[in-house]
Amino acid sequence: MGWNIEGQYVETCNCAFLCPCITSNLSAQPTEGDCKAAIAMRIDSGEKDGVSLNGLSFVVLLHSPGPMVEGNIKVGLIIDEKADEAQADAIGQIASGSVGGPMAALAPLVGEMAGIEKRAITIEGGGLKFSLKAGELVNMSVEGLPGANEDGEPIYIEHVPHPANSRLALAKATNSEFHAFGIDWEDSTGMRNGHFQRFSWAA
Repeated sequence: MGWNIEGQYVETCNCAFLCPCITSNLSAQPTEGDCKAAIAMRIDSGEKDGVSLNGLSFVVLLHSPGPMVEGNIKVGLIIDEKADEAQADAIGQIASGSVGGPMAALAPLVGEMAGIEKRAITIEGGGLKFSLKAGELVNMSVEGLPGANEDGEPIYIEHVPHPANSRLALAKATNSEFHAFGIDWEDSTGMRNGHFQRFSWAA
């Protein structure tokens, strides 16, 4: 049996806006020398092998010591505390890429799986503003860059090498705090990179 999930994605990282990883096919040096990023996914609907994943969320927290294409990336996973054992196992497989899907392309770059934590996760927002909180481990918010139109849509960048979607909204991180798996970062200058978008994964 296959699997499918869809919902809302939000991300911040420690790179200055605009993150060079996105515009270089992951080959550029991060603006701070290394990359610390939190990729958060709220599953509005989905299932794996008959196990419903509706309403659950997870966060992939990562640290790349240099250009992401060089690998040796450390990854930790935060899973919604509402998930039971079967649901947590399904999310773990999807987030690691072990059952295919978009994360499978990044799996060869991962050098260390730092662990799994369970916390209460909330991903909220709409329009140009989104926020995420995962217990005391991750707290972040983004604000999209408004486009030159009157429909309230942000500026998008397309055909990007990103697992969430090939089309991402450009945003700045209004707040970004990571404290998990030995990955620590805090910034509220409004000058750091962020993205958001709907996502739809399946395998």
